[in-house]
Amino acid sequence: MSKNFIGYEYKEIIVDKNNISMYLDAYKSFGWVQDDNIPNVQTVNSIRLKRDRKIINKTELTRLQRQFEACMNEILKLEKSKTTNAISISLSIGLVGTIFMALSVFSITENPPSVMLCTIFGILGFIGWGVAPIMYKKLVIKRLEIVNPLIEQKYDEIYTICEKGNNLL
Repeated sequence: MSKNFIGYEYKEIIVDKNNISMYLDAYKSFGWVQDDNIPNVQTVNSIRLKRDRKIINKTELTRLQRQFEACMNEILKLEKSKTTNAISISLSIGLVGTIFMALSVFSITENPPSVMLCTIFGILGFIGWGVAPIMYKKLVIKRLEIVNPLIEQKYDEIYTICEKGNNLL
């Protein structure tokens, strides 16, 4: 009973919990398999992989793997961009509402108190606080309309890359 020795190369990647399956499926297309010799620690989102060092078409598979990684990084950036702008704008509007509310307090505490200014600033403050979440939702929806087709294009590109890699194995 003879066993053939296989030399492996190893790779560990840290990924978002939501993308673990995507990475595992894609890396199989480049000759990587999950390394079951090392138990995965549940607190860290790491994937430990191994691949035969003498795999055929290693250079081309590595090139395709890098394209996949670049596409996944672009998808992650696009996912982040869904809310980044909306958060900053809605926080700014909320901050302006808070400034008006502070002006309302200062105007009522001055000597003599200015009830008219207090009322105007108070109304503007409440409007700022009320508009901020509405504006956030509208901006996110608007950004989703732009970003989601781009993300789908990247996924299509990933599937093409993985298909090419799988054909090389």
